[in-house]
Amino acid sequence: MEAFKVPLNRRKSQKSSNLSNKILTLAASVLASLAVAGNVQSANASPIKTNYTQLTSSAQVLQTHSNVAKPLVAQLPSHIAAQMQPWGIIPIVIVGGLVIFVPLFFGGLVVIGEREVGIVVKKFALSGKGLPASRLIALNGEAGLQADTLAPGWHWGYFPWQFAVKKESVVMVPQGEIALIVAADGASIPPERILGKIVDCDNFQDARKFLTHGGEKGRQIGFLTAGTYRINTALFKVITAANASQHGMTHEQLQVHQIAADKVGIITTLDGSPIAPGEIAGRKTGGHDNFQNGQKFLDAGGQRGLQEQVLLSGSWNLNPWLVKVKQVPMTEIPIGYVGVVISFVGKEQEDVSGASFTHGSLVNQGHKGVWVEPLFPGKHPLNTEVMKVELVPTTNIVLNFTNRINGQHGYDSKLEALRLLSFDGFTFDLEIFQIIHIGALDAPKVISRLGSMQNVIDQVLRPIVGNYFRNSAQEYTILDFLSARSDRQVEASEYVKSALRAYDVQAVDSLIGLITPPPELMYTLTERKIAEEQKKTYEVQQMAQTQRQQLVRETALAEIQQELVHSEQGVKIAELKSNSRIQEATGEAEAIKLKAIGEAEGIRAMGNAKAETYRAGVQALGENGYTAMQMMQIVGDRNVRLIPDILVGGASGGNANGLVDGLLSMILWNQTSTKQNEMTKPIYPRVPVTAPKQNGNTSLNIELPIEK
Repeated sequence: MEAFKVPLNRRKSQKSSNLSNKILTLAASVLASLAVAGNVQSANASPIKTNYTQLTSSAQVLQTHSNVAKPLVAQLPSHIAAQMQPWGIIPIVIVGGLVIFVPLFFGGLVVIGEREVGIVVKKFALSGKGLPASRLIALNGEAGLQADTLAPGWHWGYFPWQFAVKKESVVMVPQGEIALIVAADGASIPPERILGKIVDCDNFQDARKFLTHGGEKGRQIGFLTAGTYRINTALFKVITAANASQHGMTHEQLQVHQIAADKVGIITTLDGSPIAPGEIAGRKTGGHDNFQNGQKFLDAGGQRGLQEQVLLSGSWNLNPWLVKVKQVPMTEIPIGYVGVVISFVGKEQEDVSGASFTHGSLVNQGHKGVWVEPLFPGKHPLNTEVMKVELVPTTNIVLNFTNRINGQHGYDSKLEALRLLSFDGFTFDLEIFQIIHIGALDAPKVISRLGSMQNVIDQVLRPIVGNYFRNSAQEYTILDFLSARSDRQVEASEYVKSALRAYDVQAVDSLIGLITPPPELMYTLTERKIAEEQKKTYEVQQMAQTQRQQLVRETALAEIQQELVHSEQGVKIAELKSNSRIQEATGEAEAIKLKAIGEAEGIRAMGNAKAETYRAGVQALGENGYTAMQMMQIVGDRNVRLIPDILVGGASGGNANGLVDGLLSMILWNQTSTKQNEMTKPIYPRVPVTAPKQNGNTSLNIELPIEK
């Protein structure tokens, strides 16, 4: 039994293996049928041949991988596996094949994936109607490429013997890119244009609308922005950045155009109406959203060629077949300058400068010509292809008429020192430094009159300054010119100011620089100068000696200053004392004078009184009687002694000491009288005393005092 069981199990294993192979074959047939329905690729090859080829290849693939499917068959129940004998699988295969093949072949089933689009080719038309010679895409059931595409899903009726369906992937345009379109069919583009117009066709996804609404063949003015599109590639060729090189374009051309923040985009259009004669750029038009809508640009009368309008910073979807962009820096007006705009495009000139300005014309912004309003410091988005900006300095600038110095502005690069001829025939070089200023609002007038700042220097300033100094030099000798250079400078400044004012230029000052006379004259002047300097040196030395003498004198005076002060003070004191004594003496003299006058008056009055008394006494007593009475009264009032108190005398035989005794007696008397009455004055001898001569000697005279 065990020996019998083993072969039985082996036979069962072999049957299971055969069954699995048959199942795999059936699955291959089913998958091949599905592949026929879902993979009709070529419009030129036979659909049936393609289906059989795919069926065979699918079966080979599944046969190759039969070892993978064997475990699946092994998992079937044993009674099912036993029933699936080699002859039992054939009906299943036939039925399955009929179920799949009949719809495919006789029902015309086509399956389109969700990210695919089906391009239909009709091999023949039962009506026998063909396409016109000028058409490529069929719109009314004609044989050939069809305008309508197949959307994702199952589609019936596309029989393989009549239709070929080609599956194409949807068109994807990444962010930051655009895609260009070339139409293979449509109306012809008019000869005055080079791009096909935009029609309502759902961004080229509806080929029928494109053709029925007048779409034109060739390059299209419309383009695709970022997104996913189901495009009939039989009608439209889509150029993206990925395949740009295959169509003679660059990857950058199909990028969204970026304008930097400090730049402007100068536009040149390749389609539109021609620019009018005499113009250099297309006129401004609106409504085209900065050239992003090319059709509106053309409908508004846009002109091909250089455009007056510019693009500012930002991102722009631009068709490179219509628009070319050149990025240039913004026009920068530095501080200390203004920009005068000279426009070559715009409206016709309308002079707004006024009747007083007869040397040019000024226009408002947007007109041709010199704009009356200048551009102030900053950055300005100007189209430098159709406009010119002339920078005019508004600060004071120095123009150097010399070869030694050149200003950073460069306007004086052609200026050099003036060669002058003096009145006495000498030639000499003269450097001039001219300072000028142009007001901001006067700058357009200056440019309108002269064209540029360099022309102001070359055609106005240089002739005015040069001619003035040449004329002035011929009126003076060179020595006079040198000695009076400050006067010449003042005269030149006034003259240049007046002359430049007529050109709307303000002359701030004219300065004379280095003067270079002839060498022989310089030698003479040098010798003269040396002599003058020596003379000055001698004068200075003389002055120094004088000052030295003055110093010595002052030093000596300083040394005796103290004594001088004392002397001066002594003199002043003496003067004061003298004045005091004079005043005192004057006072005393006046007092004495007054006293004498008073006493005289008293005496006079007393005398008068006495005289009256005398006259009255004489009259009463008589002259003798009155005189005797007066004598007695005087003797009594004066205490006159008629008999002396001391009598000195001598006789012939008398004592010789009489005189001495008399003197001693008088002294004792005076002392006694003083003690008795201090008020009584001593009596000195005033009365002469005659002593008698004795033995031939002279007598002694003594004056006794008389009391008054």
